[in-house]
Amino acid sequence: MISDVSSALNAYQQALGRISSSPAMKEVEKAKADTSFSAILKNTVDEAASTMKKAENISMLGIAGKADVQDVVMAISNAEQTLDTVVAFRDTAIKAYKEIIQMNI
Repeated sequence: MISDVSSALNAYQQALGRISSSPAMKEVEKAKADTSFSAILKNTVDEAASTMKKAENISMLGIAGKADVQDVVMAISNAEQTLDTVVAFRDTAIKAYKEIIQMNI
């Protein structure tokens, strides 16, 4: 039982280390400096594209047997969450655009 908890803790710490040292986190820190809407939007889109490319590359390595299964699952999960966020943002932007177009001037 204790070894299971210890193994889980070690896996969690390794995952946390990978996340905190990732290039995406460094980009987020740089993006905090420029708070204009266009800069935030550009950084967000760039980060989403980077996440999707990273997931694709790790998936290919997983298929070739060169990547850890945990890394593949984490990358795919991050890519799925990123895609859901992008789609939700797109839907909201389209809805707002349609409402603006329908306004009487």
